[in-house]
Amino acid sequence: MKALTWHGKGDMRCESVPDPKLQDARDAIVKVTSCAICGSDLHIYDGVIPGMEHGDVVGHETMGEVVEVGSGAASKLKVGDRVVIPFTISCGECFFCRQGYFSGCERSNPNREMATKLWGNSPAGLFGYSHILGGFPGGQAEFIRVPYADVGPIKVPEGLSDEQVLFLSDIFPTGYMGAEMCNIKGGETIAIWGCGPVGQMSIRSAFLLGAERVIAIDTVPERLAMAKAAGAITVDFHAEDVYERIMKLTRGRGADGCIDAVGSEADATASADSLLDRVKTATFLGTDRPHVLRQAIHSCRNFGVVAIIGVYGGFLDKIPFGSAINRGITMKMSQTSVQHYLPKLMDHIVKGDIDPSFVITHTAPLDDGPDLYKTFRDKKDGCIKVVLKP
Repeated sequence: MKALTWHGKGDMRCESVPDPKLQDARDAIVKVTSCAICGSDLHIYDGVIPGMEHGDVVGHETMGEVVEVGSGAASKLKVGDRVVIPFTISCGECFFCRQGYFSGCERSNPNREMATKLWGNSPAGLFGYSHILGGFPGGQAEFIRVPYADVGPIKVPEGLSDEQVLFLSDIFPTGYMGAEMCNIKGGETIAIWGCGPVGQMSIRSAFLLGAERVIAIDTVPERLAMAKAAGAITVDFHAEDVYERIMKLTRGRGADGCIDAVGSEADATASADSLLDRVKTATFLGTDRPHVLRQAIHSCRNFGVVAIIGVYGGFLDKIPFGSAINRGITMKMSQTSVQHYLPKLMDHIVKGDIDPSFVITHTAPLDDGPDLYKTFRDKKDGCIKVVLKP
């Protein structure tokens, strides 16, 4: 089969790899009908994710048609079912899965010792996202093996297109989780750093949950225009001081909730500290660029919430922890427990509360994937979200 594979920094290839096979009774094989390039895939493309090996199949936003089912998953799935596949691989039975914390699954990462050495313990295994998280072949391919298929995939109701439901695999639940973490009761001001696909989902989710105002922070014109179309107040961080604008809009109080939807590769030209972060990472004196997280903490009101849904991988420098503790800020963060959110968010789509397909700017065959990685990474051609059709 064809698949997109990683061969080093900036080197994605569409090439032939072995077809997946059932390896366990709870597996299923899915023929991929749509997949997407995620912003976190760009961290792999940029070579900043450890544990990648040449030839690894990438991608974790995937859906398709079931073509083979193991006996242990046959009670939940059958051949011909259309399904969306969560990027988190979860057993459904361990301590964390039973509590709904599917991204903390204790069983699904066969390389948990590697993760433990880096992070102190292991999260769940993930599709297409390094051997530290299991080395599972990803879904930017013609077919994918889905472990624990009786727990993960959700069936797609009749009448919904791939484009409407594909993002249930990651960016819609992730964006929604960020908004939910902000404890929105109604009437709040929520500030969101990053108007990429996840940030766009957070903007709409915050409004869906009852926020009165959303402040969307970015510098890419197409992203800001999309955020404005959703009703957000937009701030171009190259044109004005973000902290000062938020303070002015909130009469000096700060935002009720601040969402970091950027993560480890914040724009190095945003400020002096972001430029210093870039120098540190380039000279191996740092692992991540946390400028956005610093700004979110300072811009949050006393006893507000900072929700971190952007990807960080290592150790962060110069975090204003004194600000956070002295002002009673709550910090929430997680890889998304996608399975927890799927029924609720699918219902929102079915009812017409939201159509996540709004974020798609480019649709192309799998063969075009390597070029579109570069287009997406360089923010060219108005590219916000890429969907690939194997």
